[in-house]
Amino acid sequence: MRYMKFVIAFLILTIAALGQTGTPPAKSTQPIPVEQENARKAQALLDQMIQALGGPAYLSIQDISQEGRTYTFHLGVPNSLGVLFWRFYKFPDKDRIELTKKRDVVYVENGSKGYEVTYKGTRAQEAKDLADYLRRRQYSLDWVLRQWLHEPGVALFYEGPTVAEQKNAEQVTIMNARNQGVTLFIDADTHLPVKKTFSWRDPTDKQRNVEDEVYDNYRPVQGIMTPFSVTRFYNGDMSNQRFLTSVSYNQGLSDSLFGATVSPSPRKK
Repeated sequence: MRYMKFVIAFLILTIAALGQTGTPPAKSTQPIPVEQENARKAQALLDQMIQALGGPAYLSIQDISQEGRTYTFHLGVPNSLGVLFWRFYKFPDKDRIELTKKRDVVYVENGSKGYEVTYKGTRAQEAKDLADYLRRRQYSLDWVLRQWLHEPGVALFYEGPTVAEQKNAEQVTIMNARNQGVTLFIDADTHLPVKKTFSWRDPTDKQRNVEDEVYDNYRPVQGIMTPFSVTRFYNGDMSNQRFLTSVSYNQGLSDSLFGATVSPSPRKK
C-alpha cells in the first residue's frame, strides 16, 4: 500500500514538472514607445550616413587642406567674379583662409578669436564677421557629427522621407542640451548628406534667421567622400559658393599656421 502511494505521488510530481517545462514563458505585450522607435530610426540613418562619408576615416580627420574658388552673393545676386582661396583647417577650432592669387589677404580663426592679415598688418576681425563664423562653426557638419552626437542630453528625431535639392532624401533632426537644433537631409540612395539647415534668433532684433548648406559633387579622397561643391544660403538667398580643385587630409598642419598677433598701432605725432 505504501509502495502504491509512493508511486502515485511520484507520478503526480513528474506530470506537474513536465507540464511546467512544456509551457513557454509568457511574452511581453508591452509595445515599444513611438518616441524610442523614432530615435532608433534616426540613429540608424546617421550611422549609415557616417559610414557613407568614410566611417573611421571620416571620424579621424585631424586637419584639412583645400584649394579652390569662392564666390560671394548679396541677396542672392553675385557681387564678385570669384576669388582663389586656400584653406587650412585643424579640428576642432583652428581655421586659416588665404585669398587672391597672391594670397595676401588672410583670415585666421583660433578658438574664439579671429584676425585679418593684409599688407597693412594684422588686426582683430570685425565683431560681426567673427560672430558669423563662430556660429557657422558651432553648427558645422563636423561639429554636429563628431561632438554633438556624443554629448549628454542629445535627442534625435526622424522626420520621414522628403525631397531636397531634387533628390529623394531622409530627414533627421538633432537637438542638443543647449536647445540648438540641426536638420540633415540624407540622400536616400547614396546615404550622403545633401543639405544641412539650422535657425537662430538675432539677439538685437529678435528675428529668426535660417542658414542652409548644400553639398554636391562628392568625390572620394583618401577614403573620405568629399563634397567639391558647397553652397550656403541665408534666409533663402544664396550667400556663398565654393568649388574645390584639390583636397587633402591629415597633413600634420602645425599650430603655428593658426597663430596671429594684432599689429601695434602707429604712434600719433
